[in-house]
Amino acid sequence: MRKSLHYLLLLSVFSVAVLSVAAQNKNRAGQVMITDKLIPAPFGSIKIDGYVGDKLNLCIDNRVMAQDIDRLITPFQLRNDGSWGFRSEFWGKWFTSAMLGYGYSPTKDHRQVIDKAVNELVKTQSTDGYIGTYPTEHHLKDWDIWGRKYVLLGLLAYYDQVGDENILKTAERVADHLILEAGPESGVNLAETGWIGWKGLASSSVLEPIALLYQKTGNKKYLQFAQHIIKLWDKPNKLTPTGIRLVQEARNQTPLWEMSGAPKAYEMMSCFEGLCEMYRITGNKDYLDATHSLINTIIRDEIMLVGSGSLAEIWCNGKMRQSDPMYQGLETCVTVTWMKFLHQMLRLTGDSKYADQLEISLYNALMASQTPQGEWWSYYTGLMGERVPSHLQFADVVMSCCVANGPRAMLLTPSWAVMSSSEGIALNLYAPLSANLKTPRKQSFTLNMSTDYPIDGKIVATITIPKKERFSINLRIPEWSRETKIKINGKIIKEKVVSGSYAKLDREWSDQDQIELLFDMTSHIVAAPSGVPDAAIQRGPIVLAFDSRLVPFRHGVDTPPMYRYKFQNNGDNTIDVTLVNQPPVKEIWMTFQVPVVDEAGKRHELPMCDYASAGNSWQEGNLFRVWIPQPFDFRHLYINNLGWSINVTDNSPRPTIPEMYKK
Repeated sequence: MRKSLHYLLLLSVFSVAVLSVAAQNKNRAGQVMITDKLIPAPFGSIKIDGYVGDKLNLCIDNRVMAQDIDRLITPFQLRNDGSWGFRSEFWGKWFTSAMLGYGYSPTKDHRQVIDKAVNELVKTQSTDGYIGTYPTEHHLKDWDIWGRKYVLLGLLAYYDQVGDENILKTAERVADHLILEAGPESGVNLAETGWIGWKGLASSSVLEPIALLYQKTGNKKYLQFAQHIIKLWDKPNKLTPTGIRLVQEARNQTPLWEMSGAPKAYEMMSCFEGLCEMYRITGNKDYLDATHSLINTIIRDEIMLVGSGSLAEIWCNGKMRQSDPMYQGLETCVTVTWMKFLHQMLRLTGDSKYADQLEISLYNALMASQTPQGEWWSYYTGLMGERVPSHLQFADVVMSCCVANGPRAMLLTPSWAVMSSSEGIALNLYAPLSANLKTPRKQSFTLNMSTDYPIDGKIVATITIPKKERFSINLRIPEWSRETKIKINGKIIKEKVVSGSYAKLDREWSDQDQIELLFDMTSHIVAAPSGVPDAAIQRGPIVLAFDSRLVPFRHGVDTPPMYRYKFQNNGDNTIDVTLVNQPPVKEIWMTFQVPVVDEAGKRHELPMCDYASAGNSWQEGNLFRVWIPQPFDFRHLYINNLGWSINVTDNSPRPTIPEMYKK
């Protein structure tokens, strides 16, 4: 009963949000040439339950809406950031998360949080339009433009949902002041501003909110500024003799560590998010080709088995190196921006492979980065070692970039779970959920999904619709599901189901029609891409890992007589793992019994768990590992000198969750 009342409240508040989103779409209609192939469902129209829903709720309740807003605002009041300061990014990262959280759960309390946050920030705006944390003499240096980018993204996110024209004008004043200081008439090369090590990437990423501002206002000075930024990428500057050449080198599929710009993963992808918006505005196919080539190069060279990449925040040919011990591997900011970039490309192309990648990132790298109660995030999330809460980059704001950023990807989930197109809808996320949608003829209908996926591969979706209507329901068929069965009202469809694509069900739908999906959840042994004799196990979208709570660290006298094992391969790289109904450790989501053989050929079973649960006590000594040598030695199953220290940036003590946020 309580859940039903909550849902009715959500729907009633959502009616206001629908009007503002409709107004937003009307504003944007004249400012874009390209219409997305897939469009996110409106805010508030999706309700997710089950494991994913719990993660969303914890993220909203214990992190995003629990934020001490005053600590984020104070640096904008004091403007005391100097060399290397970047407190200006925290408000915008957190606030864009808060707007996603409000869009998903638009309650009165959540509205009070976002209203306070935006109103307190606006009070810090100078008469010239500047909102930031730097004194005047430090403008355009270090992370100043990067911080202004996040201010703009936050203000525009508020305008999108609330429709407050005053906030849009505030954003325009921020942008106008930036154009005055670094626009075409300023004599400043924006692409050579910012911290020298990243060769202008951070400043260049302001392209995204500038392009969005043009879409919302139609003011051509913002389009001209955006085009100016892109031209600067080809202009030689003091940081690089060729310019950063992002468009050309992306189109050529240049290895990312060889590009003229810095291989800084997060900032590079942020620039291409802006290029996606510019493609929508201009229809310039070079922009689409560049983004398409870059994302495929990232998949080819950098994304590891768990759906993220980077070594110490930079591209590093990570796909080939992922089975090696990695210091400061898989920055959470990279995971977040990777997922946002995938979301952009899923919208633009309608290609299901980007939804496949989103799913893998969600269930593995992203969930592994969030603490079990959702109140904090990790900075790095490697493939072996320990889970470690992020350190505080600035103690006064009690924040780090990854803690501010992590919720942005988690709360993006409802936006790609169910999407619409001119032909109907696309189902991307398989979870217990309810979606209130529109048909192509604007008829309201509801889709309810029941499933334990990815614990098992069965999904049942039921349609509630007042009148019969013909439209398409496209079902994402993951690439890893070799054999997929689809039933409609109990009858198996005869058309071939192709893995790695959408199965298009184009028919007249009636009230209480039921779709049943059955995925092939066969577990597979994955060989290390580098060719070293290491292997990992993947079951559906879930990567498995050893955890020292399930298989304790053994050394010396505790070593069993037979201590060298390897995974029992069925001969076709499949392996028969068995799901345990009740995991022996309560914090672990899924535990599996995995067959191994010893040196004498005798079969044994060892417990492994889902990667996101591995090490999730977040305590020192809770070791885990994904890539396992074949054969592996029990005495060296965990590399015990790679504990928490590989995930911090200096020699400070082991980080802990701040007391003010601890649950």
